[in-house]
Amino acid sequence: MHLLGHPGGSLSIADILTVLYFNELNIDEKNPKWEDRDRLVLSKGHCAPALYSVLANRGFFDKKELKTLRKLGSFLQGHPDMKKTPGVDMTTGSLGQGLSAANGMAIAAKLDNKNYRVYCILGDGEIEEGQVWEAAMASNKYKLDNLCVIVDNNNLQIDGKIEDVMSPYPIDEKFRSFGFQIIKIDGNDIDEILKAFEVAKNVKGKPTCIIAKTIKGKGISFMENKASWHGKAPNKEEYDKAVKELG
Repeated sequence: MHLLGHPGGSLSIADILTVLYFNELNIDEKNPKWEDRDRLVLSKGHCAPALYSVLANRGFFDKKELKTLRKLGSFLQGHPDMKKTPGVDMTTGSLGQGLSAANGMAIAAKLDNKNYRVYCILGDGEIEEGQVWEAAMASNKYKLDNLCVIVDNNNLQIDGKIEDVMSPYPIDEKFRSFGFQIIKIDGNDIDEILKAFEVAKNVKGKPTCIIAKTIKGKGISFMENKASWHGKAPNKEEYDKAVKELG
């Protein structure tokens, strides 16, 4: 993964995105706009480096393009852009808005009698946004059992621990009170992620929320559980050490 941009949160969702793009999503890299494909909305859009990495490795574009991240003229911007990047289903970056878009996609599938599923990744700091909960009410009202929300619960946001900034805890009880089926997992454990998505696919009559307990900066010793790595790029020495640790 290219580490410029927002490495902490990108690393915390790397395992989830890997399972989605290589095991879960019904997609075709040769036909990114296939209308029957499953959709992913990366609501925490600043973690685009992780999304770009899996898209490139899945074959949506050449992996060489990853080195152009956030450079002038690149189609890999700091936030995902559905008009520029193959495989991106929704332009995101303004926090709190992704679930509303995911609802729209899931409702469209119902109206068109399509079987595709919609996945939406939210940050745990992001769910401090009020629009998330307005959208959650709509997810339940329209019985969107083709919608799966994943909360990346790494417990850190740009200003520190989420409970110190504006605590959204208990996250499970909140989403349950909004009518969601709740699944709690270790979001850095591949087997648990696989099982959670399998359970979610069999939930009927209501949306699902997977609360994934993750580690910000997962896999890099000096980044793990450090809020300071939310939006900081490593220098050359740090980059070399990080790549070595990631193997």
